[in-house]
Amino acid sequence: MVKPEQEGGDDVNSNAREQMASDHKSTLASQGYVVLPSALSPTEISSLRPACHNARSLAESGQWPHLRTLPKQFPPWSSNPSAGIWGIQHLLHPDMPSHDIFAASYFNDTIVDTIKQLLDCKDGDLVMELYNLLVRPTRDFELRWHRDDIPPDATAEEEEKRLQEPAWHAQWNLALYDDDSLLVVPGSHQRARTDEERTADPYEKSMPGQFVVSLKAGDVVFYENNVLHRGAYHSGKERMTLHGSMGHVEGGKWRARNVLQHGTGEWVDRCRFDGLETDMRERAEGMRRRLVQLARAGGGEVRFSQAD
Repeated sequence: MVKPEQEGGDDVNSNAREQMASDHKSTLASQGYVVLPSALSPTEISSLRPACHNARSLAESGQWPHLRTLPKQFPPWSSNPSAGIWGIQHLLHPDMPSHDIFAASYFNDTIVDTIKQLLDCKDGDLVMELYNLLVRPTRDFELRWHRDDIPPDATAEEEEKRLQEPAWHAQWNLALYDDDSLLVVPGSHQRARTDEERTADPYEKSMPGQFVVSLKAGDVVFYENNVLHRGAYHSGKERMTLHGSMGHVEGGKWRARNVLQHGTGEWVDRCRFDGLETDMRERAEGMRRRLVQLARAGGGEVRFSQAD
């Protein structure tokens, strides 16, 4: 027998989840970003931190070639860490130690269910894309204001056209330590840059309307990749932030450029997820297969979105 206080509980919980999903989707659409607090439990954070520290040690010692090296902002990057690094690429690569731990955080229900809500799709529509680690740089380092898939010399008309195209993916930063590195201009994904934004210093520290996205350890922010944004990374503050993207099958060749420019197509056919629980493994294998199909559909063509 259902206790009186539990009557309608499932319906109430379902309605609450639907309202929360609607709120997340609405916020992302209007602001260009949405923060979900406590996406990871303390246990999950404690499991991921050692794996991330080990990945950074391998990268800094030259034992992992897939890097984001200083002072370059966008791909392709050098595999030589001597100038310093600010990120480690390809956490799902089959040769990455602890890749099963990283895979469990990429394919977990909290992340995937949120993405399905944001993209209004099902598991079978999702495509495995990128999973990287952003770390404390060896010296202070900043990214210029940019949109990920629109070059800075695009005209207002070109921007408007590109911004009207469907995104067909979701992108997120999942913080393992408190992180306030991401700066955005809310709502800028809905319009071309203003004259002031277009003529501003690329590293302008007080862009009109800018907002600092402050994450606590375990928080995740989903954001539009073409919202106007930049990063400011401090060498004196620990940073371990998982940076991922997941696509929709309808993105097709349009998404291939963003994924393949990072070199994912070179190893995805070797990827295995034997260390995951059955349901999560089946989900992962399905997304991996769809990425292989995407890579083949792209015909191997790689074009970089940014010149620097």
